[in-house]
Amino acid sequence: MTRTLVKNQLRDAIRRHLPHLASGDWVLRLRAPIDRSRFPSARSEALAEELRGEIERLLADAARRVRRAQPPSS
Repeated sequence: MTRTLVKNQLRDAIRRHLPHLASGDWVLRLRAPIDRSRFPSARSEALAEELRGEIERLLADAARRVRRAQPPSS
């Protein structure tokens, strides 16, 4: 159940950030482990919110890196 939540959160975030990312394959690795004592249920809205926040931060960072790597337009 948690894995499905993570995949759904990722798909949703990728759809929003796709225009700002370079084409190709991307690997997104969540940095924080899921604390099962804090989030005992995969259906927890608090868990969904925490995942959304981390995924958004990671994708925003990836988009910034893509922008920095692009040559300035003349």
